[in-house]
Formats: sequence, C-alpha cells, structure tokens
Amino acid sequence: MLPNTLSLPVRMLPQPDETSCGPTCLHAIYRYWGEDEPLEAVIARSRKLEQGGGTFAVFLASDALRRGYRATIYTYNLMVFDPTWFAAGVDIAERLQRQRQAKTDHRLQHATEGYLDFLALGGRLRFADLTRGLIRGILRRGQPILTGLSSTYLYRTAREYGPHDAPDDVRGVPGGHFVVLAGYDRRNRSVLVADPYGPHPYGPSHEYWMSIDRVVGAVLLGIVTHDANLLVIQPRAAGPAP
Repeated sequence: MLPNTLSLPVRMLPQPDETSCGPTCLHAIYRYWGEDEPLEAVIARSRKLEQGGGTFAVFLASDALRRGYRATIYTYNLMVFDPTWFAAGVDIAERLQRQRQAKTDHRLQHATEGYLDFLALGGRLRFADLTRGLIRGILRRGQPILTGLSSTYLYRTAREYGPHDAPDDVRGVPGGHFVVLAGYDRRNRSVLVADPYGPHPYGPSHEYWMSIDRVVGAVLLGIVTHDANLLVIQPRAAGPAP
C-alpha cells in the first residue's frame, strides 16, 4: 500500500544572495546524500550565466556528474528540446548541435552548451508527462527533486524589473527560481517545498507545504526563464531513476 504522506530529511540553508538559489539547492541535495561540503564551495564553482548571474539546472547536474553522482533531468523546456527528439534512435546531441547552428538566441546557445556537456558526462534526459504520480514516484524512492520553476507563479507576486529585480507589475518580466521538493501529502494533494529564498510569502521557514497542482504549473511555466525541469541526483549505488 502506498504511503499517504512522506517527508525526506532535506535541510535547506538560506541562499546568500539573489542569484545563488541553484547552488544552495544543490548543496542541500549533497547534504541529503551525506556530503558535508561548505555552501560557499558549491557556490564558488557553480557556473553562472553571463547575464543575470543565475544558473541553469543543467550546470548543477553537470557538477553532480563530475562528483561521481548520477543525474537525470526531466525536461519540459520546448525552447531547447523538440518532443520528437525523444523517439528511439534519435541522437539528441546531434540535434542540439544542428539547432545551435540554426538559432542565435544567447540563452539558448548557453543552455545548449550546458546540455552537450551534460550528455558527454553521462547525464540522462527524460521527456515524461509532469503528473502527481511522477513526482510522488520519485520521492517514494527516497530521491528529493531539485526543480527550476517560475517564482512569479509559485509566489503569486508581481513580475520583476531592472538589475535588482524590483517588483513591477507593468514593466516586469517573470522570475525564475530553484527549490527542492522533499515530500508529499496525498490526502491534501500537496508537496513539501524546501526553499532557499526568504522572506517569501509563505512564512519565515525554508520549508512549506504547497498544492501539488500549483507546483506543477510553476514548473511548466518555468519555460519562460529556461527552467521547466526536474533534476534527480543520486549516488551511483542507489539504483536507476524511475
């Protein structure tokens, strides 16, 4: 019988600045798997975007691969991946190379470089319906989920404008963010969110319960900021991802 509730012992530290949510979440995943590396060390080696100072999930995944972990990305970013690429026999790396030659968007070029590196390191890509069952299934295997999503949708806050991401509902653009999903409650249809940001609209804690449907929507809308993914990191001895 499947458990109705689950809570994994993910311990999230506060992110030191506005752009370090990704490496802070990665640090929490490493701690979950028994590594006690200083947060500052993870941030220092994290690859940052040339514009904006943040990062992509694929860069976090490649860091884990270089440290001997297994990394699987469930992607929903149609700005980077065509759904037909996930058919049997398709060489995704070759398609990424061709797309890079055909399109000049700066962020796409940066993401493509990251994914080519990720695949060369042995990372795995999955394209599966983003459902409650998928999220719960990964968590039931004891694997927390690092996810890139839309903070604007998750928090229901104003869009952001300018170099300091000031709230501006007219001129602003949607913001991206990283959190870790660390548990679920089937009866309440909610998931446990470990969030490095603060203060956020859901209280002072870095853990809160959120509607699983809200989280699914936030992940899918992360496509606006080249997020829209689930990243599962696990030791190689832990078995395959679902």
